[in-house]
Amino acid sequence: MDDYVWSEVADAPVKNLFPGVRIRPLWSGEDGAKAQVLEIDPGASWPRRDVHEPGPEEVYVVSGVFNDGFGDHPAGSFLHAPAGSWHIPRSETGCTLFVFYPQG
Repeated sequence: MDDYVWSEVADAPVKNLFPGVRIRPLWSGEDGAKAQVLEIDPGASWPRRDVHEPGPEEVYVVSGVFNDGFGDHPAGSFLHAPAGSWHIPRSETGCTLFVFYPQG
């Protein structure tokens, strides 16, 4: 099981992307795929469109309510955004997301 990888979210390094928006990288593959946790504080938002390039983005809402600029998605929701699509992530209540990029 040399290629088996596990991560503890609490131990993942924190990178501040924007005010009130943090990312915790969990895993990166050789082909550019990556998994991470995104934390959005109450009232925080992405300052511009988040365009999904080069590939799709998959989001699972772990806690809180995530708004993608088109609607609210409560905890337990799954979103698949195809390559080339976009949204403006935000949250009025705060939320934690698991985000997977199968193609980087």
